[in-house]
Amino acid sequence: INVSRMAAAEKKPESSLVTEGKASIIFPSANSVFYNPVQEFNRDITIAAITEFIKEKLKKNKINGEIKSSSKCLTSAVEFGREDAASVISLNEDETEEKIYPGEKYEEGVTILEALSATGLRSVRFAKELPGVKRIVANDLSHDAFQLIERNIKHNEVGHLVEANLGDATTFMYSNRGKLKEFDVIDIDPYGSAACFLDAAVQAVKPGGLLCVTCTDMAVMAGNFPGTCWAKYQSVPLKSKACHEQALRIVLGSISSHAARYSRYIVPLLSLSVDFYVRIFMQVHYKPSIAQQASSKQIKIYRCVGCGSLHQQNIVDVKGTEKNPTYFASVGPPVDERCVECNHRFKIGGPYWGAAMHDQDFVRRILTSVKNFPKRFGTSERIIGMLTMVAEELPDVPFYYITDELSMTLRCGSPSAKLIRSAILNSGYRVSSFHGRVNSIKTDAPSTFIWDVMRTWGKSQNIKTEKLKEDSAAKFILNKAIVTKKIDFTDHKEADPVSKVKGITRFPELPANWGPKARAKTNKDGKVEISNDLKERSKKFQGKRNKKLTEESESKKIKL
Repeated sequence: INVSRMAAAEKKPESSLVTEGKASIIFPSANSVFYNPVQEFNRDITIAAITEFIKEKLKKNKINGEIKSSSKCLTSAVEFGREDAASVISLNEDETEEKIYPGEKYEEGVTILEALSATGLRSVRFAKELPGVKRIVANDLSHDAFQLIERNIKHNEVGHLVEANLGDATTFMYSNRGKLKEFDVIDIDPYGSAACFLDAAVQAVKPGGLLCVTCTDMAVMAGNFPGTCWAKYQSVPLKSKACHEQALRIVLGSISSHAARYSRYIVPLLSLSVDFYVRIFMQVHYKPSIAQQASSKQIKIYRCVGCGSLHQQNIVDVKGTEKNPTYFASVGPPVDERCVECNHRFKIGGPYWGAAMHDQDFVRRILTSVKNFPKRFGTSERIIGMLTMVAEELPDVPFYYITDELSMTLRCGSPSAKLIRSAILNSGYRVSSFHGRVNSIKTDAPSTFIWDVMRTWGKSQNIKTEKLKEDSAAKFILNKAIVTKKIDFTDHKEADPVSKVKGITRFPELPANWGPKARAKTNKDGKVEISNDLKERSKKFQGKRNKKLTEESESKKIKL
């Protein structure tokens, strides 16, 4: 038996090939380098976003005269199919100039840094799928990862575009500050928080460049560890159903704060809450006068602990003209000591990013490109669904309510989202959903109106208020008079969003093993290892609670 096991071990391949997009990477069976196949959506949407950024940048450079003539590429263009046409750039409208193809080195193109590369898959895909690229640096601190990146560069024949770098990401970015060194695009996709990389990243990206950031520490930003969140992002999170948007606004607020220290400011292009992480794309610009406005885009939120009502408080108010603004400390708070809806107290969260999280024109350009060429990405259906919802979101309204949470407060059945949306629209307010949460209600209607809608709905449910506790939020809300003259639940023609009417997949089922993988660890020999015992640990702790209760009951019997 031992001999047969040894023979089987000898036959086991040392590595396997993983294909994604146009890249084929060598992945070691020893699993010493981090790779998560579920993040294919992350990589696909990144390539789609960077493609649109490059197109816009090169066209502007052409108009401004920075591109004086057609740059010759080092490799000859190959025949591209219809699906690849989305990645081809033509700088002249009449298309007489030579087109810029993916996979070719463009001397007047963009420079890209993947700060935490691991296998090098993302950088290889950048080289093969992005047009107008001059140079890509795939960096990693692990020596095993560095060797694997070099191996994958050679395997995919992209050495003319991609170079591997062994080093600390922050040190490398700090060393690339200043003109002629900065990168047009920086991609930061760590395991956990990106907080420790933000200060270096906002300095190493060129003015007007694209910064792409991922954070997977959602539990920290959801309110479970407020102290940790403050240490990382200088923000105090609240526990609420709006934790998905809260995470986005915490990260955006932190990046904006880092950028402002260096007279830079951010313009969010696309901010996504996906599965177990947030993914944000933003441009970083340099202008001291506009960088000062960052304070006016930070807000705090007062959230009632009883009914969940939300009230926004600006950190700074702006007066004067757009050219000569004056900043003042905001006057507050916007609420009384107790909530007027349910007589409970408030918790204060923030600061958060309070301005728009998306550039709707940028979102529509990506959406149009993916719709026209759906076979370009393996996750095109999900990209279309999510971006369609993003395009429908109210850009200037922070945070949202959940219909289920509102009805739970009143201890009654939940109305449909369409019913509440109709009531809001019929009263002249705006409403939308949030792309990362089912049954979400994002609206500019005040909390008093929202609870008038719920009071009207609650009375139709024949709730027995005498059975409710005297100090309960439900009893206080239902006993309060309805202020709004008329609540109209008649179906509104715009109550159902376009994405739902067209049958677009909006909230797809999560794929198998969708969660984050185990963190890479360094053993005594200095080698990086990734734990593969998730299933074993799951079996070990399965039924742990029931087992503990059984043991406790048995011990009580013995004592008796």
